[in-house]
Amino acid sequence: MRVLVVEDDTGIADLLVRGLRRAGYTAESVSTGRQALAAVPEPDVVLLDLGLPDLDGVEVCRRLRSRSDVAIIVVTARGEEGDRVAALDEGADDYLVKPFGLAELLARIRAVLRRVHPVGPAGPEVLRHGSLEMDLRTHKVTVGQREVALTPKEFDILEALAVDPGRVVTRQEILERAWDAHWYGPTKVLDVHIAALRRKLDAPGLVETVYGRGFRLGPPDGDAAGPAQR
Repeated sequence: MRVLVVEDDTGIADLLVRGLRRAGYTAESVSTGRQALAAVPEPDVVLLDLGLPDLDGVEVCRRLRSRSDVAIIVVTARGEEGDRVAALDEGADDYLVKPFGLAELLARIRAVLRRVHPVGPAGPEVLRHGSLEMDLRTHKVTVGQREVALTPKEFDILEALAVDPGRVVTRQEILERAWDAHWYGPTKVLDVHIAALRRKLDAPGLVETVYGRGFRLGPPDGDAAGPAQR
């Protein structure tokens, strides 16, 4: 799966490209609308910012949709209803307002690909980190040869950590991923689920607490931490 990031902020573009590549996608970035329209070969997914220096992102979306069924996900700081409606009316498949977590972006990509290509591949569906394996389609989790039965919330928490092992995922990111995009409840509920997840995985040190920041996946099977492979 080839993903094109259309973003004029090079810092954001680089972060997105690195995260997508770690998740198993072929990813590159361009900084203008005209470059996006001229991209060859055509990508499978376009992550499109609206605030581009040459063409408005909505116009880029319209032109892309007029010639192709490429999956288009708008990723922008513009959160007004009018912007959402304009982009969706011009053919965008989804609309994601900055800031957002990598886990949510990857979930949006998978969901859009399932809709756009219902009988084809929907992107990478298996996460591996050492002896840990997560099948994102069947929600089956194994550690070594042992299958681990997780609740939906526990699975979502683990997925949020496993898409980018070693990166600290904040409490708020996990809560928004596993509970609600606008979670305002107590964060202690997360500690209860983390404790249950650790017991079920029975892999000491796998889910690490980074005090004052959040959680991350530790080194796989005692080795140095590295990106999950798909």
